[in-house]
Amino acid sequence: MPGYLTTHVLDTARGKPAEGMEVVLFRLQDGQRVELARLKTNADGRTDRQILPESEFETGAYELEFHAGAWMDATGIPPESPRFLDVIPIRFGMSQEDHYHVPLLVSPFGYSTYRGS
Repeated sequence: MPGYLTTHVLDTARGKPAEGMEVVLFRLQDGQRVELARLKTNADGRTDRQILPESEFETGAYELEFHAGAWMDATGIPPESPRFLDVIPIRFGMSQEDHYHVPLLVSPFGYSTYRGS
């Protein structure tokens, strides 16, 4: 089975998907970040396509940036100046041809992630 990457963002403060959050994928190589994709989450908190589709999948080190601060500002979550959370980077490795799912559970003052399915 070819590998690919997906995500899902949930707003744990309001108990619903985080629609409209920008997510950026980078490949980490030779000390550099190379941008591969820039997407926004849909009404279900997912991206409309795989972040890293089968045709582009390679094992290696990656980083997802979740632009939580801008999303909170756009969705009316009361602002702080500066926001406690702004851009949330998650670095991870993909070592085999498989489906990697990196979800984000987010609220104004905390987040968590895990390898999903």
